[in-house]
Amino acid sequence: MAITSNDPPRTLNAAQIAEILPHRYPFALVDKITDYQPGVWARGVKCVTLNEPFFQGHFPGQPVMPGVLILEALAQTGAVAALSLPENRGKLALFGGVKQARFRRQVVPGDVLTLECELVEQHGPMGIGKATAWVDGVRAVNAELTFVIAPREGGNAQG
Repeated sequence: MAITSNDPPRTLNAAQIAEILPHRYPFALVDKITDYQPGVWARGVKCVTLNEPFFQGHFPGQPVMPGVLILEALAQTGAVAALSLPENRGKLALFGGVKQARFRRQVVPGDVLTLECELVEQHGPMGIGKATAWVDGVRAVNAELTFVIAPREGGNAQG
């Protein structure tokens, strides 16, 4: 999957992402959104450093980013696309499932993950995204992600 657009890129920095997603350290896994189309797709970046807390216990001496965290970063990228729609602002995008996940390359400190998620189907609050993570142009992970858009507890959801 290579998401392309003829429009000028729309970018979001970490502070702007935090306005859309409720994730905070250590679970905010997208450093920047480099382009997106609300409700359709998003492309983001995750800079993987040795300072990540999960490297302390995940193969010390030969650190590898856990595949489930790469899937989470892909899901957060897709959530930015879904929650950027005005009717979804202030809501949550929850994981509903993962299908056809393939881990093709290890991700290690120093890698820069390019995260892409295209929302290919949505029926009411449920949807499916096709997601791929790349390192230096080489596919590292791809999967089909199912999500559910839900209101935040405590009446914080808008719409």
